[in-house]
Amino acid sequence: MTYQPGERVALEHTSDPHTLLRPGDEGTVRHYDPDQQVLEVNWDNGSCLSMLLDAGDRVRRLPAAVGGAGWEQVLDSVRTAGAAAGRDAAEWWAQNLIGGRATGDVREVARQVLAGIDDVDPPVIDGLPAADRDVLAADRDRYAEHAPQGAPAWEDLTGRQRDQTRWAWCDGFDDAAEAEVARQCRIVLHPHGDDRDISHLAPDRVRLRGPGVFAGDWAWTPNGDGQMRIPVGFVGILVDTWNGWAVFTCTRQVAEAIVADQQAARDRYRRQLAAEGIGGQRQERMVDESITRLWFDGDVIVADETRVHDDPDATERISPDSDGRYVVMGRAWTWLPVHPYDCDHIAGHIPDPPTAASTPSGAKGAADA
Repeated sequence: MTYQPGERVALEHTSDPHTLLRPGDEGTVRHYDPDQQVLEVNWDNGSCLSMLLDAGDRVRRLPAAVGGAGWEQVLDSVRTAGAAAGRDAAEWWAQNLIGGRATGDVREVARQVLAGIDDVDPPVIDGLPAADRDVLAADRDRYAEHAPQGAPAWEDLTGRQRDQTRWAWCDGFDDAAEAEVARQCRIVLHPHGDDRDISHLAPDRVRLRGPGVFAGDWAWTPNGDGQMRIPVGFVGILVDTWNGWAVFTCTRQVAEAIVADQQAARDRYRRQLAAEGIGGQRQERMVDESITRLWFDGDVIVADETRVHDDPDATERISPDSDGRYVVMGRAWTWLPVHPYDCDHIAGHIPDPPTAASTPSGAKGAADA
């Protein structure tokens, strides 16, 4: 038998009474002298003890690397299979806790789970699907099913390699399960079923020149279940603050949604007054005194608050800036950033999270907000 530099071996026996090497320790062949039967090895524990094969020292050649990628390719295949199993387990978890089989307030459950994942909260993390790292019985079958063609047989693996396959499977399972649970929670919470991570739009993360979702402090409304919700949130870019309130710019599409939402608020108040027996000019006057009139005059938004403030000059014309963006009642109304998950509908395009390649000002990617 001959050995080549770079081959991996494991110690089976040595007669050296002073070495710290033990059977099963592994190393890499440095040189082999077939005439003297001397095998020089760089052992993984730092020892450089040579094996005197004709004097009774014995080593076992470890399985050859698989393809060009070697043992890592085997572990990647097992890890990928574990990830697929983790995603499947997470989908079942979602069905039972926030999906079709769930009962109660699934949005609140999803929100708590997502917050727990973000905060690495042990009670939440412990409740997620997880691989059992102490069960060894399935290791052989998993390896046989998922190791790539040409991989060493299970019987030829060292104890360390067998452990590595188990950990690769479990790591793949746990990482994928957590990611899929978070994705399923985002789908439940997002008003449009978007599974993207939009944690960068949480109110406490909105920064000047950065994107956010905004609503008036008056917007919170109880829904049919008695939960306080925001019917519509508006995507924009925070450009200033005013007495602690947000000033943001938005696209024409979002500005139109703000105007439409204001008109809807006026219509709701009309219906309320009609139900109270108030109609005609009195009804219209009371609506004008309570809720600002907004409408588009070409590209200009007209805001009529003459009756709101009992001031004949309280009319504002809001023109778009050079980029076609609007500041709708930015220093007159009490806008604030809100969490997208608190909104039943979101007007405007929600930008992706910033990346390392994003510009410092946050303008790239945010301009569409």
